[in-house]
Amino acid sequence: MKIYTKTGDKGLTSLIGGTRVPKSSLRIESYGTVDELNAHIGLVRDQEVNAARRPLLKEIQDRLFTIGSALAADPEKSRMKLPDLHAADVELLEAEMDQMNLALPELRAFILPGGHPAVSHAHVARCVCRRAERLAIHLGEESFVAELVVVYLNRLSDFLFVLSRAMAHELGVEEVTWQARL
Repeated sequence: MKIYTKTGDKGLTSLIGGTRVPKSSLRIESYGTVDELNAHIGLVRDQEVNAARRPLLKEIQDRLFTIGSALAADPEKSRMKLPDLHAADVELLEAEMDQMNLALPELRAFILPGGHPAVSHAHVARCVCRRAERLAIHLGEESFVAELVVVYLNRLSDFLFVLSRAMAHELGVEEVTWQARL
């Protein structure tokens, strides 16, 4: 099977369901950003500090693929059975955040990204996640997007923030705090 099809050479692509849309469409931008986020989660997963979290981070990547397939489907024409999210997926993120927070000092300042390359990767993933969430919300203003997609992305960005703090703590690096200039 060849990877290239040449069907996108004129700037169009197909959604699940067969609808052809410009590659610049909001729907393509939405699932493309989820794909970008998935790649960043893979980079976070590959950090040695996350060795024990690899199964969890792989689970998150699987859920992002689920979200990507939902966003890649034409809600009016696709008849394909797609995987879906469950409330338990959001609850897992919340439980993991609660567990990580037990070992963390109280948050007393805004945290700047940085302190260690692994921590910075988690912050980049968080920022991409926020962008994916904004795009999904925007897409939902003009077309169907399951509410749980937005909820999951919102919770995932929170998870990535807590993860970055947990990674800094476990690596023994000081969190970089914002110092307001007044």
